[in-house]
Amino acid sequence: MRTSLLALVAAMACVCQASRYVLYLTAQHPVFPADVHLADVTHVVLAFMKSSSFIGKSPSTWEPFTSVESVRAKFPKNKKPAVMIGIGGWGDTNGFSAAAASQMGRKAFAENVKAMLDFTDADGVDIDWEYPGGNGEDYKQITNSEKSWEAEAYPKLLAEIRAAIGPDKIMSAAVPGKPVDIQVAFKKETLAEATKHLDFFNIMTYALFNRRDNVTMHHTGIDNSLIAIDTYLMNGIPPEKANLGFAFYVKWYRTDGDCSQVPIGCKTALMEDPRTGKDFGQSGSFSWHDKVPKELEKSFHTALNNREWDNDGNYYWDAEERIFWSWDTPASMAEKFPAIVKRRKLGGVFAWGLGEDADAYLHLKTLNALFRKYLKPY
Repeated sequence: MRTSLLALVAAMACVCQASRYVLYLTAQHPVFPADVHLADVTHVVLAFMKSSSFIGKSPSTWEPFTSVESVRAKFPKNKKPAVMIGIGGWGDTNGFSAAAASQMGRKAFAENVKAMLDFTDADGVDIDWEYPGGNGEDYKQITNSEKSWEAEAYPKLLAEIRAAIGPDKIMSAAVPGKPVDIQVAFKKETLAEATKHLDFFNIMTYALFNRRDNVTMHHTGIDNSLIAIDTYLMNGIPPEKANLGFAFYVKWYRTDGDCSQVPIGCKTALMEDPRTGKDFGQSGSFSWHDKVPKELEKSFHTALNNREWDNDGNYYWDAEERIFWSWDTPASMAEKFPAIVKRRKLGGVFAWGLGEDADAYLHLKTLNALFRKYLKPY
């Protein structure tokens, strides 16, 4: 009897501490591997449906870029993940803003989310508002001061969605990893309310270096990823609700001058218009599934063959082209698990995105192995 009781307690502990492995499946790269293990994946988020689709009268049909049923069919029969619908994404803020502005708007938005989940048979919804309170794609057109009210409205919108969809559906949120974006709307008081309604947070610990910066740094570095996670934990998110993000893509930036002596912290070229925010084309990104732009092929292959490593991750500065490259490798991914996931006792990990790692799926295979080593046993 004692043995049975101990076994039951242990089993209950395993259930309580079940870990998450979340993959975004994007409309840009809607591909699955034919021969890569997917049985450990716990959630798949279909990215995205537009936030404006949930404003006003509910449509008669809801059409994500692929069906929930077809995604479930890609997984082993006894290991089906929860399939969720992502709403929003970079540059898609108008629908969220319009809905959040009033109680009536929030309620209507939430009812439409429920209708969409019922129609698609999805297991939940991922709210990807980038970002409540400002610093989004339109930050030069609409100032943060004009959007400051959104920080308080954000958890109210989440509350309405939770009330509409009920406790059995999953609700998560994608939230920024860059400190300047976190401080706009994800402070203690906001997160305290948001945490009540969300099952987990996908913390975007990538794109931590973007065209608004003026010196080089890792875009998904180990130290800055830990800083992002710690900021959320200090602001009240329980570690079991936090997912560390991994980027299955590469970022590049042109530099201004010689970076040979100080490649990290070196001055970049002016990457956007200071007045309008217009992209000057001096930086960019592409996934492992994308064709490398012809003008970058030589520099990128040089970077892959000569990459350098510091305590924060992989990088390369191409002196001939004056291009700084930043990306995750299996080695840097492996460092993040003991340094961040295990150290902070996080509830899971996620990646953007599944198809972005085709055709070799090197990073997906690495994440599979690391999840099994550090998270699955718990």
